[in-house]
Amino acid sequence: MGGSDARALSRSLLDLCRMRKLTIATAESCTGGLVAGALTDIPGSSDVIDRGFVTYSNDAKRVMLGVEASTLLNFGAVSKETATAMAVGALERAGVDLAVSITGIAGPGGATPGKPVGLVHFAAAARDGRIIHREHRFGAIGRTAVRQRSVVEALRMLMDLARGPQAAAKPRREAASRLRSRVARSPRRGAVKRRRPPRG
Repeated sequence: MGGSDARALSRSLLDLCRMRKLTIATAESCTGGLVAGALTDIPGSSDVIDRGFVTYSNDAKRVMLGVEASTLLNFGAVSKETATAMAVGALERAGVDLAVSITGIAGPGGATPGKPVGLVHFAAAARDGRIIHREHRFGAIGRTAVRQRSVVEALRMLMDLARGPQAAAKPRREAASRLRSRVARSPRRGAVKRRRPPRG
């Protein structure tokens, strides 16, 4: 998987979102803005892309996306809980329809017990309340390869949400606040239950 996969997915995603009048924000850590870059490389992407947050440090995740310090302390930056909070924070702060987040260990360093190089957590959130999370362990395939594969996976997750139903009647910020409340209420062992979006 490389640049051609990301470009084809970006084009398809933008076409679908344009047709459905959906907007997107990204929240990226280990990919450093590559998802936003892949999308904005396509002419006309401004119809869909609102903004991208590059939140490499824990401080950036807190300040820019509203990730709770306790979430980072208890679960770490590379976790389902942090990825979910990043996606919800991007959705809320940008006021968009869809948001995706990526946080991981691209390598070659940075591994900790239980969190090897190549571990990446993804989350995507929709204004209508759907949230999905995925964990990938790409292995020590090289920093560039981990980042490239992460971009492709993030674009696929956005496609999954973009295909699903949208609740147009709910105000954007109200729905985003509801999502944030769900994350805050979640027990320590898991932030948000995974929901598989309907296909079709």
